[in-house]
Amino acid sequence: MSIKPVVALIGRPNVGKSTLFNQITKTRQALVADMSGLTRDRQYGDASYMDKSFIVVDTGGIGEADDGIGNIDDYMADQSYLAIHEADIIVFVVDARSGMIGSDEEIANHLRQLGKPIFLVANKIDGVHEAAVNEFFELGLGEPYPMAASHGRGLSNLLDDLTDGMPEQDEDEDPEGLKLAVIGRPNVGKSTLVNRLLGEDRVVVYDMPGTTRDSIYIPYEREGKNYVLIDTAGVRRRGRIGEKVEKFSVIKTLQAIKDSNVTILVIDAQEGIVDQDLNMLGYALDAGRAIVIAINKWDGLSEDQRNYVKLEMDRRFDFVPYVKTHLISALHGSGVGNLYPSIHKAYKSAMFHVSTSRLTQILEDAVNAHQPPMIGGRRIKLRYAHMGGHNPPVVVIHGNQTDALPKSYKRYLENQFRLVFKLEGTPLRVEFKQNDNPFSGRKQKPSMTKGQQQGQRKRIQKFKRKDKKRR
Repeated sequence: MSIKPVVALIGRPNVGKSTLFNQITKTRQALVADMSGLTRDRQYGDASYMDKSFIVVDTGGIGEADDGIGNIDDYMADQSYLAIHEADIIVFVVDARSGMIGSDEEIANHLRQLGKPIFLVANKIDGVHEAAVNEFFELGLGEPYPMAASHGRGLSNLLDDLTDGMPEQDEDEDPEGLKLAVIGRPNVGKSTLVNRLLGEDRVVVYDMPGTTRDSIYIPYEREGKNYVLIDTAGVRRRGRIGEKVEKFSVIKTLQAIKDSNVTILVIDAQEGIVDQDLNMLGYALDAGRAIVIAINKWDGLSEDQRNYVKLEMDRRFDFVPYVKTHLISALHGSGVGNLYPSIHKAYKSAMFHVSTSRLTQILEDAVNAHQPPMIGGRRIKLRYAHMGGHNPPVVVIHGNQTDALPKSYKRYLENQFRLVFKLEGTPLRVEFKQNDNPFSGRKQKPSMTKGQQQGQRKRIQKFKRKDKKRR
């Protein structure tokens, strides 16, 4: 597999990097709003243009943001500089509407020293005079590409030159990998866990709830296997979601859950298991995603606190006995490595496939061991089963009067399938299809006309009279 080139989008806050990222990747993966400092981490996305494939990295702005957050800007700048040094090509985005300022010159001075291909993009050219674009020639980075990223104007010119010399896409390329979404309430240690899993300070970690506002997609490789790690924004109770951007973040988190193969629910052991943790678990179950639970900050608890949390785990997670729970410390790394075996088991269970004959045999064994109830003097008949989907696995059972099956019997069948196939970490959906009588509601047409019937009766009567005379 050929290594994809990495293209990093660099610039001051609020110059349109995330909008350009969405245009290049043809997604809405990056959160976009008219607010400085919205992107705080590196955001990775796959892009292709004219049979050329590459990776795009969206970054937080380099320079002072005006959101009053303080020295978190230093973390954002560090993430941007890391992206600069790992990139093969750099796209430097400036704001044509606001003109060139000192921060642009400082960034340009740093970029010139790297010796990497640099493409200068003058964004937001709508309603701007051509002279405003030409002033960026002073940065010494060549001719600017005028662009209106929100409308895609000027994008093709950039991509034509950007992809010139890139290798063509390999059709036999490996898939992007198993997608892991890390979810939980704000400040429970999601980003710390992401960095621990990656082995680098990949995501901004800051001791303040809500540091992560967007869902960050991070492809990586571990022991020869491809993964995509999704760090999500924390989801609070509905009554506490006030900021407009935070409401968008909640939507992005729910989208990330649906986009994942396995969801890691992170819970703060020091705060205990609260209703919002169960709500997040419910989101993942409703989406049909395989789940692994990580109880974080376990190392800071006393013995009494640990015993209490274990009792709460048994009590509050009793409705998902198939979900594996791990006690970890993301900060120190204890127990984090044990997450991977549970992740792989959950993914394997979510994607399992079995033949119709095997499923039907298990159904027959379950029915013979425990018959369905009688309805109106007739026994409910379950005839055969087949696979109906994956992630989550769906088993479809066909039979008569299936609408009358009680919930307890449906749970019994689900548990039988789960037990036989040793399914862990994934919800299992069992659907029922009623076999309708194809002749119901149709009048049976007589095989003979009325005249033919009368003729047949006469012939029978005549035959009977002759037979009587012979006797």
